Amino acid sequence: MNTPRVTPIDRPKLVLPNGADKLLLHSCCAPCSGEVMEALLASGIDYTIYFYNPNIHPLKEYEIRKNENIRFAEQHGVPFIDADYDTENWFARAKGMEYEPERGIRCTMCFDMRFERTALYAHEHGFNVISSSLGISRWKNMAQINDCGHRAAAHYPNIVYWDYNWRKGGGSARMIEISKREHFYQQEYCGCVYSLRDTNAWRREKGREAIKIGVKYYGDDDANDANEGR
Repeated sequence: MNTPRVTPIDRPKLVLPNGADKLLLHSCCAPCSGEVMEALLASGIDYTIYFYNPNIHPLKEYEIRKNENIRFAEQHGVPFIDADYDTENWFARAKGMEYEPERGIRCTMCFDMRFERTALYAHEHGFNVISSSLGISRWKNMAQINDCGHRAAAHYPNIVYWDYNWRKGGGSARMIEISKREHFYQQEYCGCVYSLRDTNAWRREKGREAIKIGVKYYGDDDANDANEGR
């Protein structure tokens, strides 16, 4: 397999808000965080990955996504915090929202939950700025994500949420290029069982096979280049 090259770019110098010297970056997966991580490294920003995603099911899918993120973090020497796989709490909070559409109130709950834990960890461990890789994917509603991030940070007077637009300047395109270069696992649904259920229902309507966990990787010959990480 040929290794795809990432388009050369003169990146803008990124600066953390309020003169902060380090960042706690919530990461949802390796494909979404790859470009964010490289952009931060290019600007010399000291940051730590915080992986808290109890929404991802089943466990096999969760472990694959987490391990891909660990692999990339280790490759770049970035500290990685493996937080609790708090599935019972996630399902309890999702109760009554099982049939809400993506980008609806269930997703707001999910973002809130993840950002709340990120902000708490930041507060307890001396980070003044938090951000997330969630917003780089065009599948997501950036305003919805940023609202949740700001809401979580507002609980702590010393914490701010950095709502930098990681998509701009070709960020979304480089996300795909980096994913191909690194041969990242290519997830085909957001992560929760309800997203998996609804995505497979849509596939059946289109005469397509159900999602197969742990099979598809960026750069594979049969991969759909237009399908970015969810």
